[in-house]
Amino acid sequence: MSANTNPRRWLAFDTSTDVLSLAVACGDQLWTQTLPGGAQASSGLIPAVLAMLAEADMPLASLDAIVFGRGPGSFTGLRTACAVAQGLAFGADLPVLPVDTLLAVAEEARFAQMQAGHIAPDADLTVLALLDARMDEVYSAAYRWQAQPLPTQGHWQEVSPLQVGAPEKIHSPQGAGVWLAGNAFAAYGERLPLGDRCVALPTAAALLRLAPALWAQGLAVPADQAMPLYIRDKVANTTAEREAMKAQAAAAKAVLQT
Repeated sequence: MSANTNPRRWLAFDTSTDVLSLAVACGDQLWTQTLPGGAQASSGLIPAVLAMLAEADMPLASLDAIVFGRGPGSFTGLRTACAVAQGLAFGADLPVLPVDTLLAVAEEARFAQMQAGHIAPDADLTVLALLDARMDEVYSAAYRWQAQPLPTQGHWQEVSPLQVGAPEKIHSPQGAGVWLAGNAFAAYGERLPLGDRCVALPTAAALLRLAPALWAQGLAVPADQAMPLYIRDKVANTTAEREAMKAQAAAAKAVLQT
């Protein structure tokens, strides 16, 4: 079998919320796990990754890329995911594929609604993705799913860019068939735009469904170019944050050498 016909092998994880979502895929085979996130993600992510790779019998070096949710989201969670992705990628000489967490929310909502029979597999869809940014603010972005005749896969297109602000300042895209998706409903309820709602998180499985198209667009980067995406009055990591990322990346790399 030639190399270009081998099934893609991916590792994906997201720690941008209070949930640690992890998945490994080899072609159509998928292994997933959901663990507590937050502060526990920094110590639990690497052991969970290695355990899942062992369960799937997929050595790290056999992967095509490491996929991670780059943000927006929890600063600590984003640093953890980025540092671990960098360290593992450096150690195994792999590229890294960063994915916007709000795009992953939109994809998770689309897939969940399709599985539930609420939307047809070949239906166009607009999703306003919303993640709780704390401090009385919400991360938001809108995406349009443009379906293609089956079995061809559709694709996502950005409708409104990533932003952060008060729930009342978020505007839903115009038109019919708009879904609101994310984890902001319990905290902000009626302060958010009206519309059909779907609770959804940026799962690792959603990252893997997005990965082939992003890979084909050439969006994979070398390990040292994988960076978190902050959009809340933050344009660079502080010195302390850079040191913390370096330490986490070094720890992840060191695990591979033991």
